[in-house]
Amino acid sequence: MDRTDVLIIGAGHAGAQAAIALRQGGYTGTVAILGDEPELPYERPPLSKDYLSGDKTFDRILIRPASFWEERKIAMRLNRRVVAVDAEAHEVSLSDGSQHGYGSLIWATGGSPRMLSCAGYDLKGVHSVRTRADVDRIMRELETTQRVAIIGGGYIGLEAAAVLTKLGKKVVLLEALDRVLARVAGPDLSSFYEAEHRAHGVDLRTQVKVACIVGQDGKASGVRLHDGEIVPADMVIVGIGIIPAVEPLLAAGAAGNNGVQIDAQCRTTLPDVYAIGDCAAHANRYAEGATLRLESVQNANDQAIIAAKCLLGLAVAYDAVPWFWSNQYDLKLQTVGLSIGHDQTVLRGELAARSFSVIYLLQGRVIALDCVNAVRDYVQGRKLVVDGAKLDPGALRDTSRQLKDIAA
Repeated sequence: MDRTDVLIIGAGHAGAQAAIALRQGGYTGTVAILGDEPELPYERPPLSKDYLSGDKTFDRILIRPASFWEERKIAMRLNRRVVAVDAEAHEVSLSDGSQHGYGSLIWATGGSPRMLSCAGYDLKGVHSVRTRADVDRIMRELETTQRVAIIGGGYIGLEAAAVLTKLGKKVVLLEALDRVLARVAGPDLSSFYEAEHRAHGVDLRTQVKVACIVGQDGKASGVRLHDGEIVPADMVIVGIGIIPAVEPLLAAGAAGNNGVQIDAQCRTTLPDVYAIGDCAAHANRYAEGATLRLESVQNANDQAIIAAKCLLGLAVAYDAVPWFWSNQYDLKLQTVGLSIGHDQTVLRGELAARSFSVIYLLQGRVIALDCVNAVRDYVQGRKLVVDGAKLDPGALRDTSRQLKDIAA
């Protein structure tokens, strides 16, 4: 049986960054990354953007080339999946029946796409966007695809709609809630992006529910809505969130539910087991102390660094301000902070100008900003969020003044 001092489960952003941070910190023990895909660690955000559009080849989205891992003696154990954890014996069991021992375990598995539960979910031509293999399958079918139905109006769905529209496909986007981005942004940002997508030719519909996927000869041919309408489609892309991949940890006794519970040092309740990234549920001060999972590269990297430093014996705690970005058409959205629970919004700039910021307040404090083609607001707004600055809404609306000057 193989045994590694630090075994990292998951070859995404979090797992890769944990290994990098260990070596950068001078760790000399053995380190291995065990991933369930055949590829070396690669960037995930470009999958629904530059990679899907063909603007970037796969080698350009690798986090590091193969030589990097070899030179730093970070062993790659790819195309393998963990099915069980024995926390007492410090061993994991793999799907091929083998075991791998560890001194410390870092769980960085992310999650799997949430699937539709209706009839037709497993027809050919129904896709998710989570891995390279997912997007490669989509790209192989694009030549014979003219009509695409996208289910889900979150960032993945909107980004895919923007790329596929640019590629000349007829896109229908279906969202069950009354607006897109409803779980992560306020109405101003939602209405702006709805208008943008419609202006680019996307048939964007809200408050519609999917009854099933219909097919012909085993392949999807459309989406049946609850009112009986069938939306014709040669391809269906489902973007309705992820399910955190933590079953083996929970089965081993780790605390958790929607993700595995961690403390400020990214430790689970199991001995010598850490969890980081999309699958890790933590108390976040930027959400008023609520326990949540953050699905972002920033969170994955920041938690990876904390876990690595803890293994190096340093006294640290996770307290990073959340940030996120999304590229759609010629629009760059940059978000800082969490708008959860806000009680007031301030629109800084004009939606029609396609360069503006939505500032979210809670009891007068700035808790988040959504900045569209407004990089300066994003950079300066970060400090407002970190400080919990209380500023006059009227002053925040005044675009003749920079945010840093208003705060001063």
